[in-house]
Amino acid sequence: MADQVLEPEVAKPAGEEWKRGAGAAAPAETKFLQGPRPRRFEFWQAVKIFRELVYGFRKLHFVGPCVTVFGSARFDEHHRYYAMAREVGRLLAKSGFTTMTGGGPGIMEAANRGAKEADGRSAGCNIVLPREQKPNPYVDTWIDFEYFFVRKLMLVKYSYAFVVMPGGFGTLDELFEVATLIQTGKVENFPVALVGTDFWRPLLDQLRLMVTERTIDPLDLDQLVISDDPGEVVSGITDTAMKKFGLTYGPQARPRWWLGEQFGRWWRGLMK
Repeated sequence: MADQVLEPEVAKPAGEEWKRGAGAAAPAETKFLQGPRPRRFEFWQAVKIFRELVYGFRKLHFVGPCVTVFGSARFDEHHRYYAMAREVGRLLAKSGFTTMTGGGPGIMEAANRGAKEADGRSAGCNIVLPREQKPNPYVDTWIDFEYFFVRKLMLVKYSYAFVVMPGGFGTLDELFEVATLIQTGKVENFPVALVGTDFWRPLLDQLRLMVTERTIDPLDLDQLVISDDPGEVVSGITDTAMKKFGLTYGPQARPRWWLGEQFGRWWRGLMK
């Protein structure tokens, strides 16, 4: 058999191994996560992220105390989980909370719808994806975000509690983001309720195994509220928010003209 001849390796330019196949035509937010990029690109991404943060802060500053409802976009209005989320939104509105969701269809629409039908306030924080997601018709305040981490920050920052309905990867990501922030003391021990006991049972079994293996503490699991009763969930949220965190009914913060915060209200009134 003839001897094999090995071709000499061609040295790659410095940093080439880090690019991980990000094509030249890829959107900026996709390129951002593909390793080091040219310094100018990185700088303008930082500027965009800062601008998106400031926009979110200004937009949500006056929405009032929120409860964020997480859940799947794939349940239609005939599903029992949709009905549960709708009731959660209604009861949150009756308790004086703003219902915050991802603003899309399914569970998000149901929670916003329940709040709207009870004359409450609702907000939607959308993530811009290749498949355009339009706001459901029940949100009062709607914001588009390009970056998942900025969106998750807004969904957490303004909320006194979190209601987690059945969902997929995104819902699990949001649930464990909140659980980690609470576990590490980055946010207060705000209530986290899992609604849909049948759906969450396998996950709870896994969490109990994690307690047994000492990868989490029993307290981490005990802080979760598991229920199929929206009334029980919202009642517990309201009680905790008022007794533990001192939330009271009263006048909301007022916009400041010198910060340009009254311009948006003036413009909306003009356009009516």
